[in-house]
Amino acid sequence: MQQSQAHKTKYAAADLTFAICAYKESPWLEDCILSVRKNDPSVHVLIATSTPNDLIRGLAEKYRIPLHVNVASGEGGIAADWNYCYSCAETRLVTITHQDDVYAPAYAERVTAYLDRAAAPLIAFTDYSEIRESGTVTDSRMLRVKRRMLRPLTRPEAWSAVKTRRRILSFGNPVCCPSVTYVKEALPEMPFAPGYRSNIDWQAWEKFSRMEGDFVYCPEILMSHRIHEGSATSEIIADHDRTKEDLDMLRRFWPEPAARFLELFYRAGERQNAAGPHTKGGGQ
Repeated sequence: MQQSQAHKTKYAAADLTFAICAYKESPWLEDCILSVRKNDPSVHVLIATSTPNDLIRGLAEKYRIPLHVNVASGEGGIAADWNYCYSCAETRLVTITHQDDVYAPAYAERVTAYLDRAAAPLIAFTDYSEIRESGTVTDSRMLRVKRRMLRPLTRPEAWSAVKTRRRILSFGNPVCCPSVTYVKEALPEMPFAPGYRSNIDWQAWEKFSRMEGDFVYCPEILMSHRIHEGSATSEIIADHDRTKEDLDMLRRFWPEPAARFLELFYRAGERQNAAGPHTKGGGQ
């Protein structure tokens, strides 16, 4: 009981930075900025980019947001961009905010409230919806599958269970990357490993899943992830890199025959992402 009391109000909105990872010229960047600005006024916002341009500079100036330019980019791809974005935040908590996505006004308030329920949080993440050409999708077959996979983590006592976390991740990546808030004091300075294009996030969760601490799951829809043809995930699926990366990740949990069997279901998921109302993975 004393430990529980000690962790009350451990985190506040002022401890959180929305670190917007901006790339080239996204038509949805301003919508993203407006959504995070609707959160508690004490939250911090920054923009980090390896592709500075007039659009990014203009929006940073318009909304008086600090702009960080990664002059060393080019070697590590997306992982390098995410690590740089992560490093720019000086607060205890950081959400790597994808430029095409939008966040609920209560995101910071609800995530920090859930973090306060954990003894030793590593990451916190939320449920989410998708933004498709047809509109916002809050219920689909793939979203239901992901919610079913994460159901064990609706019990706070399971947040610190290594076996539970690894069992969930062994069947895929149900964690939506842009919904994640990282507890910087508990994680490596560079949480993302280079070499992957689509499964940078799944790779990180696998690494974190072996650490002592809590995976804090808030089963509330607190952000919307945009799916469009120009997204990094769609481009990677088109050139089949994701198939190889999925198989590599599955091998971290399963013997070779089982990994190859499960990968067959991932190919079907890729086709759904490219053509219809579903998406797989938690990626970009």
